[in-house]
Amino acid sequence: MPAASLLPLFGSAAGPGALGGPAGGGGGGGGAGGGVRKAAGPGAFRLTEKFVLLLVFSAFITLCFGAIFFLPDSSKLLSGVFFHSAALQPPPPPPGGQPRAPPQPGGGPAAAGRGSLARIRADHERALREAKETLQKLPEEIRGDIRRDKEKVAQDARGRKEPAASGLPQRPFRPPVGAAGQEPADPAVRQRRAKIKEMMKHAWDNYKRYAWGLNELKPISKQGHSSNLFGNIQGATIVDALDTLYIMEMKEEFKEAKDWVEKNLDFNVNAEISVFEVNIRFVGGLLSAYYLSGEEIFRKKAVELGEKLLPAFNTPTGIPWALLNIKSGIGRNWPWASGGSSILAEFGTLHLEFVHLSHLSGNPVFAEKVMNIRKVLNRLDKPEGLYPNYLNPSSGQWGQHHVSIGGLGDSFYEYLLKAWLMSDKTDEEGKKMYYDAVQAIETHLIRKSSGGLTYIAEWKGGLLEHKMGHLTCFAGGMFALGADGAPSDKTGHHIELGAEIARTCHESYDRTSMKLGPEAFRFDGGVEAIATRQNEKYYILRPEVIETYMYMWRLTHDPKYRQWAWEAVEALEKHCRVDGGYSGIRDVYNNHESHDDVQQSFFLSETLKYLYLLFSDDDILPFEHWVFNTEAHPLPILHKEEGSKEEKQK
Repeated sequence: MPAASLLPLFGSAAGPGALGGPAGGGGGGGGAGGGVRKAAGPGAFRLTEKFVLLLVFSAFITLCFGAIFFLPDSSKLLSGVFFHSAALQPPPPPPGGQPRAPPQPGGGPAAAGRGSLARIRADHERALREAKETLQKLPEEIRGDIRRDKEKVAQDARGRKEPAASGLPQRPFRPPVGAAGQEPADPAVRQRRAKIKEMMKHAWDNYKRYAWGLNELKPISKQGHSSNLFGNIQGATIVDALDTLYIMEMKEEFKEAKDWVEKNLDFNVNAEISVFEVNIRFVGGLLSAYYLSGEEIFRKKAVELGEKLLPAFNTPTGIPWALLNIKSGIGRNWPWASGGSSILAEFGTLHLEFVHLSHLSGNPVFAEKVMNIRKVLNRLDKPEGLYPNYLNPSSGQWGQHHVSIGGLGDSFYEYLLKAWLMSDKTDEEGKKMYYDAVQAIETHLIRKSSGGLTYIAEWKGGLLEHKMGHLTCFAGGMFALGADGAPSDKTGHHIELGAEIARTCHESYDRTSMKLGPEAFRFDGGVEAIATRQNEKYYILRPEVIETYMYMWRLTHDPKYRQWAWEAVEALEKHCRVDGGYSGIRDVYNNHESHDDVQQSFFLSETLKYLYLLFSDDDILPFEHWVFNTEAHPLPILHKEEGSKEEKQK
């Protein structure tokens, strides 16, 4: 609209007396409008009137230009005053030429004009009021408002079809170290490794045949299986298996998996998901696939999903919710978790992936979110130096004092150690938290049975429950992996502790009919390393025992770990392999298989990958260059020299 045609609007919108007090400049605008209308009369302005008019008009123009150029909220002033004048234009005819609803009584052009002018006046008054409020704020407050507005824009972008992740910074891809190793020289080892690859092909081909694009496979029913952990996100097995396919050099299968991710992996769903499970499987799987292959689609998808998980941290403490609707951004916790608490193993198992999301996206917010979790934990008193499994995200206080190195707690400790390793051993805070925690675990939880088996009990309000879960068996590998960073007089002790846990977990396998370990086993009532309750006798293709064998083999090269692993392979082939893939077992003490009819995605991601590494040379995914997330997705160590090179490039 030409500037001259705006003047009558200002005069009508803010007539004499309409705006007073501090916003008197607006009243001056009304005077200017009145002056223009008088000029249409027969009389001419006297010199004094012209001078007053010029002063008032100058004051109004100064106010407008000051708002436009100096106020953070000037866009509101512009949209509220100038562009609302479009309301005066007659509305366009409806599609198809259909008549509009009849006008209300008392309507007509004059009424419509008065309504539009009233809206303009209200918008003008609001804009001036906001301008005044902004000018009265301190600079820190104004900067905070701008920061919040930016965050809102970014959050809105996450809800659109094209996420902010599409504008990722350019990153040169460095060929990974040890993405594929040499064939083992020993023919027997080479043959066993080939068998593991054949198992992977059997699991993958049946998933592809009967459940392609769905989350998991039901190998007995030969159809798809979906868990509510992933909401409406699909393809968990595809994303979880990407890096296993890559390191096994199953190139055709990797390509078809990559093509599915590119065309079909969709996070724009109205669904509630487990933040923990989606992070370790989907985010971890995509990050690892990118670092191994250099395919940009994996980086883009990982950052896109990471952005969708950020609203989970919108709690009073910044401790994230367990469950999140990734469309609405609304989170909550599991209803059974100690008065609405978040779970230690869940909020404590985000660090590795979120640090890498910041590394790949150039956005520090991901790393900041997980570093804040540490700040909250470090402010809290720990009972006997132990970390309870429950923490209320609103109050920032512990829930019930239940401590476990198995379910609900396990991977929190793993990520403290691996955060230090992944930082090229510069994360001193993570290192201290880990070794302090191990000291408390040794003092209060680690016990030895009358038969000489070392185990890790659970702690409930000061009382020990002499039970160890299959999940807890990962700790043998963790203790051995952390031995190198322990005080010099404790290095050998940590290796020995890992070996003792590995032996106990092997016994839990060896004392069953099927030579596969139960979900949990006990050391009380005269039994050792045996499940005594029916709901603890199942095996769902879990990897933790084989994981510890892999670490112990890499760190000691004691041949018994390969032998124990091969015993597990034979048991898997005998009892879990079916025509349609691999299935879990309901009772490992029974001589007759009762299958649970689920091929878990972690069987391809973890169990088979750890077995493959066990029967490979150490040059594939060497520990000095890689750490594994808790879903066995390899992530590269962020070496110090790489960080300094990036700083110089900036």
